[in-house]
Amino acid sequence: MALPDILVYPDERLEQVARPVEHFDHELQEFVARLDETMHASPACVGLAATQVGYPRRIAIVDVSIKPRVKNHGRILLINPEIVAWEGSVVGREGCMSVPDYTGNVIRAERISLDTHDLSGGKRHYELDGFEARAVQHEIDHLDGKLFLDRLVSRRNDLFRRKSYK
Repeated sequence: MALPDILVYPDERLEQVARPVEHFDHELQEFVARLDETMHASPACVGLAATQVGYPRRIAIVDVSIKPRVKNHGRILLINPEIVAWEGSVVGREGCMSVPDYTGNVIRAERISLDTHDLSGGKRHYELDGFEARAVQHEIDHLDGKLFLDRLVSRRNDLFRRKSYK
């Protein structure tokens, strides 16, 4: 079965707020497996939200372990995620598969406490910081119908054309 296409800005479906997952069943397991495959089909991708493939449910995957020297928890499955606490703020450069031609400077919390669910509906809690916290916040924004473009420090000074390497 072919992998789902990634929606690209300005597709209006990217603005859709995702609905909570209510059924933790075989269909959910199959979707998460396909989302995981789709994420790993792009070598530099560290996260993907269900809304980016046109499935408006509160599901995302984050895995920053491909970045050397970045503290991480490995693959984190986010089902109905909720940031319950945050502290600090830091500006950092972000890119997105749904905005392939640009990157931008965005302010995010430096550390977050996160509650989420696993595939069977069990609760999980994570304490995240640095790049991993940034990636989780970015994916949760997708579930809320937001792109990093909506959070740029300055549209005039903090949006950059992505470099093309040949």
